[in-house]
Amino acid sequence: MKRKIKRIAILTGGGDVPGLNSAMRQVVSRAHKADIEVLGFRRGWGGLANYRIDGDEDWNRQWVSTLEWQQVRTIDRTGGTFLHTSRTNPAKVREKDMPVHLRKEGMEYPADITETVVANLEHLEVDALIPIGGDDTLSYAARLNEAGYPQVAIPKTMDNDVYGTDYCIGFGTAITRSVQAINDLRTPIGSHERIGLIELFGRNSGETALVASYLANVDRAIISEVPFDIEKLAEKIAGDYGKNPSHYALLTISEGAVPLGGEVMETGEEDAYGHKKLGGVGLWTAEKIKKLTGKDVTYQQLGYMMRCGPPDALDRMVAMNFGNLAMDMLLDGASGLMTALQDGKYTTVGLNSVIEGVKRVEVDRFYDVDEYKPVIRRVQNLPMFLR
Repeated sequence: MKRKIKRIAILTGGGDVPGLNSAMRQVVSRAHKADIEVLGFRRGWGGLANYRIDGDEDWNRQWVSTLEWQQVRTIDRTGGTFLHTSRTNPAKVREKDMPVHLRKEGMEYPADITETVVANLEHLEVDALIPIGGDDTLSYAARLNEAGYPQVAIPKTMDNDVYGTDYCIGFGTAITRSVQAINDLRTPIGSHERIGLIELFGRNSGETALVASYLANVDRAIISEVPFDIEKLAEKIAGDYGKNPSHYALLTISEGAVPLGGEVMETGEEDAYGHKKLGGVGLWTAEKIKKLTGKDVTYQQLGYMMRCGPPDALDRMVAMNFGNLAMDMLLDGASGLMTALQDGKYTTVGLNSVIEGVKRVEVDRFYDVDEYKPVIRRVQNLPMFLR
């Protein structure tokens, strides 16, 4: 017999992407029609970490609130997440991030406060949780899944690298923004007869850079999966420049790209998921190309411009349908799942899929490692997203 669901909760973690609000609006809409109350945890897993069972209302209101239909009715018209977000990892909380009320004498760090998270969910009488996030946020959802808490997760990340799904919320808009920016940059780069180098997000997966470069018809594209020879790259982009009657050339690079013999360029301390801030490879490559070719180089880091503004039509559609699918599963009594797209069809996979593999560009199929170019061919019978 299916357990009657009376209250669910939703949260968003990690980087913001367009489409998060669309997914949440759909969840709340479906839940309210089914007479199910919805709670929203603010700042991702941080909301569950900071909620206090013995706390006063003013304190707890910062971290959790009831989501009424009137609150979410129009949120899909904007990007980002109206619940805000963080990179809190309750399985590995650092000393500086540990909520004051959870600190104990002699506590070892990083600390796992999953027992507190589960206790908070039980105290709030949450029957099921819908976490929305990338592989980091959902890796903790998998940890919570092991603790036996009912969940249906929704994948989002503009890197499109969550294992188990062909598509993540945010990917389509990131591509749309990138292609537009790349083509717009042809104006100043072409006017000044320069080489243009555009750095795109992509820590471990170069899929965003690959697809954007393919659609924008750039001359060369460096992705995270393939270490590059800077001298060879400079020679090729100089050749592209010489062949162009408008006397310019365009090159894209993933922020996680690595030169041959080098390492990923990152700075600062690790976050709760073990990542340092990426940055530097684009500027380093631009300076090297200028020196090796003797050409002026315009360097542009797109960064957060790839994830700003409202979602495009594709992300809006996928986000709404993922929200619908998550609610379908919960109303059917299912849990321990993640919504997914596979071969162009909506489906679900086990939530633990997130930690059971990695998703990267299939280099042999979609990239020419000698020419540093996307190579898309033999697309018959491939799904729309080429995965």
